[in-house]
Amino acid sequence: MKKLSIKSYEKIKIVVSAIVLLTVFTACNTVSKSTLDLQNFYQEGKENAIYPSAKQIEMLESFIPEEAYQPSPSILNRTYWDKILTTKSGKEYLENALLELNKVPEVPITDSIYRLANKDGNRGIYKPRYYRTMERLEHFVLAECLENKGRFLPQIEIYVRAIISMKSWVHPNHDDNENGVLEGRRVTIDLGARRFGSDLALAEVLLGNKLNENLRTDIKKELQTRIIDSYLTSSKILDKNNKWLKSTSNWNSVCTSGSLFVAISIAKNREERIAAIGSALNSMKYYLSGFGADGYCSEGAGYWNYGFGHYLYLAQTLSDYSNGSIDLFKADNPKMLMDVGNFPERYQIHKGICAPFSDGVSKVSNDGGFAYNMSVKHYGATMPEVSKKSKSHDSFSAVYQLVAWNDLEETEDITSNNNSKSELPNYTFFDDIGMVISRGKQEIPFSIAMKAGHNAENHNHSDVGTYTIVLGKDIITGDIGAPSYRAGSFSPDNKARSSWGHPVPKINNQLQSNGRNFSGSITTTEFKENSDKVVMDLKSAYEITELKSLVRTFKNDKKENGVISIKDEFSAIKKVPFGVAIMTLSEYEIINSNTVILTTENQKIKAEVFCDGGQLIIKDELVPVKHLREGGPAYRIGVDFTVPVSKGSITIKYTPIL
Repeated sequence: MKKLSIKSYEKIKIVVSAIVLLTVFTACNTVSKSTLDLQNFYQEGKENAIYPSAKQIEMLESFIPEEAYQPSPSILNRTYWDKILTTKSGKEYLENALLELNKVPEVPITDSIYRLANKDGNRGIYKPRYYRTMERLEHFVLAECLENKGRFLPQIEIYVRAIISMKSWVHPNHDDNENGVLEGRRVTIDLGARRFGSDLALAEVLLGNKLNENLRTDIKKELQTRIIDSYLTSSKILDKNNKWLKSTSNWNSVCTSGSLFVAISIAKNREERIAAIGSALNSMKYYLSGFGADGYCSEGAGYWNYGFGHYLYLAQTLSDYSNGSIDLFKADNPKMLMDVGNFPERYQIHKGICAPFSDGVSKVSNDGGFAYNMSVKHYGATMPEVSKKSKSHDSFSAVYQLVAWNDLEETEDITSNNNSKSELPNYTFFDDIGMVISRGKQEIPFSIAMKAGHNAENHNHSDVGTYTIVLGKDIITGDIGAPSYRAGSFSPDNKARSSWGHPVPKINNQLQSNGRNFSGSITTTEFKENSDKVVMDLKSAYEITELKSLVRTFKNDKKENGVISIKDEFSAIKKVPFGVAIMTLSEYEIINSNTVILTTENQKIKAEVFCDGGQLIIKDELVPVKHLREGGPAYRIGVDFTVPVSKGSITIKYTPIL
């Protein structure tokens, strides 16, 4: 055998080393590109369980690092923070924080105010200072990271110690009638507690030893008890403390994102962090089930911003922590999430205006919020029009800001290339939930949004068959929206939350019933260039044995100035009282027995009523709810048969007066 020379041997060593390095590099790349199969992950979970199964924990093991989560570099990384401070947003953030630096802290909030707010349901005496406290602490923490001069540290310590001293972190309206959380009988996480916890966790992970050592110990102790232990305990056996773990509403995504942030950044061991991640993934399965298969958000555009924004932050957090291996932006249903991400644009009746169904709002605008920017990035969404009064939604705004700073170029690109000028289509049909928007294309567009749905939707108003009519920029008739969140706003006796306060039929002096089985269905749709027609079967929304049939037909004639009509046809096994309603926040005048004129600041329409099977009477009533999100006062203009009938129809025809 020929002996190799030293030179040849060195060449072989170089080649072998290169192969080894290539193999290692390839292996590393393979690991970094692997992702958790969420479909398989969910299949391995225990039925109806939140806490991850042994198999699910095993699946997560390879994706979760040994160290705790760090949402951004700590204050010690001056290269990072000095760079952020040179940016426009960094400078503005510091300037705004300095404006608040000398304001007197409003915490701790006294137990007496807490008890009074709980008893009276008065949010005004507690909520504003509650959230101002959170916002200021967040500002101070990030501002100290930016400036690094110690100016904010005294206030940070005051706020942190005050929050720790508060017996309850939950909002008083979310405690029980006996103030069980305040009195220490139980520990729960609500929309406020998760944010207090997140704020303390943020201070700890970003400021580290800039804080007093004893204070850091107290922070970790409180977070372990009030957030981590409470979250994991309820995940194992769902108790009354954190029922939102299986909720389909915004509560789930908001509280889960905050609880998870605390757990993976503060928890004392990796096992707890993995358990929290598995619980969050299982919980999000429930949250996402609250959307329609078509992406419809029954909570409306405002809660989409709040709830889905927190879902997207949770997705970003898990993606960052797992090096991209856990992808909740797609989860196990990429098509539905794409539709959810594009919901606000599709939900608009006209640009910047949507139906205030359920507890939704009528004004849709990109408020600079996280949800909109992330939906542009991940789902190719088109943002709604930008509000002149840009503001941050009540969220965990500090970590949203960190996400933006962690990817400055992309964030600035999204903001500068906001395409809000795209034209809305002639109609939008959310076929899963049963909701249609028929848009007029006149110079002053005359349009209608109408919903079948069911009476167990999130923030539901028992409103199957409701509608909203818009002329130009004015909502002129239809759904009056939600009561403001005050004492009694969620009472079953609140007329604005019942079908009495909605433009739907009242039959035999009975209203719609509540529950998933009480629903409507769209049976026919006709979408043409100059007209749309939608037919709904509303019979199932009413628990009335005498009722044989109830059909509501919407027509939008888009020619000339437009005409929108709603016809209700019914039959019963005996004669019953029957009527419908014109609901409005506008000024109005009852002209005669079949004509009402509705007037807003900019527009005016004529409502004409016709019937078959009897005679009609028009009678107006003030909606006895003082505080409505859409303003007020609101009125119910009843249109009823003068005597009971067993069969008949009532048609309301709306025509613009231009």
